[in-house]
Amino acid sequence: MNGKNTLAELFVDSNSEAPAVVSVSPSLVVSYRALAEQIERLAEDFSGTGLQKGEAVALVLPNGLEFLTVFLTLVRVGLVAVPLNLAATTDELTQAIDQLDARAVVAEEGNFAVKKVAGSLGRWCWPSSVDSRGMVTLAGLSPRAGHQLDCPSGDDIAVLARTSGTTGQPKVVPLTHANIAWSANNIASHYRLTPADRSLLVLPLFHGHGLIGCALSTLASGGTLIVPPRFSASAFWQLCSEHRATWFSGVPTIHQILLERADGDNAPHSGLRFIRSCSAPLATATREKLEDRFGAPALEAYGMTEAAHQVASNPLPPLLRKPGTLGIGHDIAIIDQQGQHQPVNCSGEVIIRGPNVMRGYRNDPEANAAAFIDGWFRTGDIGFLDRDGYLRLAGRIKELINRGGEKVFPSEVEGVLLKHPAIAEAAVFGVRDAKYGEEVAAAVVRRSNCSAGELQKFCRDQMADFKVPKFIYFTTVLPKNAMGKVQRRDVEAQFSGSHPQSTV
Repeated sequence: MNGKNTLAELFVDSNSEAPAVVSVSPSLVVSYRALAEQIERLAEDFSGTGLQKGEAVALVLPNGLEFLTVFLTLVRVGLVAVPLNLAATTDELTQAIDQLDARAVVAEEGNFAVKKVAGSLGRWCWPSSVDSRGMVTLAGLSPRAGHQLDCPSGDDIAVLARTSGTTGQPKVVPLTHANIAWSANNIASHYRLTPADRSLLVLPLFHGHGLIGCALSTLASGGTLIVPPRFSASAFWQLCSEHRATWFSGVPTIHQILLERADGDNAPHSGLRFIRSCSAPLATATREKLEDRFGAPALEAYGMTEAAHQVASNPLPPLLRKPGTLGIGHDIAIIDQQGQHQPVNCSGEVIIRGPNVMRGYRNDPEANAAAFIDGWFRTGDIGFLDRDGYLRLAGRIKELINRGGEKVFPSEVEGVLLKHPAIAEAAVFGVRDAKYGEEVAAAVVRRSNCSAGELQKFCRDQMADFKVPKFIYFTTVLPKNAMGKVQRRDVEAQFSGSHPQSTV
């Protein structure tokens, strides 16, 4: 790692003419030098806004050069970036901007809905645009050339992110420059990223997986980031070949979609250095198909917002890779229900600490009291460390299905269902049951015809009977978030009250 601890120092060489960003729409190639000069120009404009260091600015922008330039400018001048979901409703945007106390909002020119929300809250709204030369401008900013700009420190907050809370308002995660810079450089080091690497972005930049796991790690390595405005399965493999991508990172649902399209879209059989999967468990069957079809290792990683994304990951060959595990991380331990640290191969709650981990949720002492133990952050995940320090997860504590005292982890059952050749997607959840307290249910998307009874027999041949789904729902689509990750709580809400295709 390069040892720099602020995002203002992210680039290895700000004077390099090597390509930093390849924008797909508009079609542009921007060098590190050009990007750095743009950031400095916009930084001077921001200095004339009256905003003070540490105040927040919301970004409601699609993936692209505008998002990256404005984000890097905000953190350059010590402002706090608040990336928000472009697809959020006006009510959701209003709640987020208000909760995060964003003083201003940056949105695309023509996004009148965001402008209306900002106006209703009494916030500035600066429309962004990019010209044919790749110059990003914000309407309403007053240039103030020659103003002295102070660089942020590692302890300054760089980003405010929100968790997907189970009840009430989401918790707010303040990530410092040091948190994010360390994480981006750690990811670059872990995968041995170099200026020769080219990453194809498939995830939204408002989320840590896309922003830190893909974009900032690439820029920290001196590599090239290929940025389409959104993920398009039909365009992905053409872009991958055209721009000579060497790696990409996605959620399992995206990997499954790309596998389905690979042959029809003439996807390359080689050329990728590795494929990264994070944000949800990667089924063994999917991992094996990825590696067989594309001739590259599929590396499972484990990340969370509170840790500035990556916590652990399998390494690249020739280092030891253990499929089915989430690899190795910086500072990971396991505790039992009494908070006692557990030896190797003993299951319990995963706890983490380190330079990438947040100090605490913003303005939420109750949540912080529950989230930390002796300086360690409690992830809420159940797992164990083997003798080599590789982490294996069973699932989320809150998603655990308790069937008459027998514990069932949804991800294990999903992994078995996805081995069946007729199943494209699966989501497992618990439903209330008078006899057992909870029963196992599954919602599945089929790629070819099969019966519920056939699926139950398939599961019964590979796992204990109490883990076999009693209720099976067939559907054409599973609810997903903006990253393409299946939302188990939404699946449960959608299907638990409806009539299943099979009960046994």
